[in-house]
Amino acid sequence: MAFEGLAPIGQIHLSVSDIDAAVVFYRDVLGLPFLFQVPKQPMAFFDCDGVRLYIGEPESEEYRTRGMVYFAVADVDEAYAELSRRGVTFMDEPHVVHRDDHSEIRMAFFKDLDDNNLALMAEVHTSG
Repeated sequence: MAFEGLAPIGQIHLSVSDIDAAVVFYRDVLGLPFLFQVPKQPMAFFDCDGVRLYIGEPESEEYRTRGMVYFAVADVDEAYAELSRRGVTFMDEPHVVHRDDHSEIRMAFFKDLDDNNLALMAEVHTSG
């Protein structure tokens, strides 16, 4: 079988400094479905609609990740209000980042406990 290119993303990794605190943040505050935590290892996994989010304490600095994860939501304002109520501090309020004749994309940015960049995003189709 010949290589036909890359497939959909299966897993994304974010480095954290305290796995137990990070699990509480991602599971209880953000509400991500918790899959499992590896016994005696600083690793935990969550389901993001079929893409696995792996958070873990890196073995060494060369494995520390710094990324940006955008979480798709149906209503940015509703998610922003609920997560704010749960203690998430946002860097900005929901706002339009792109608009064309057919849709607009709205986002709100925040960070996790380790300063990893995270965002809520929603694409709303408009009549046009």
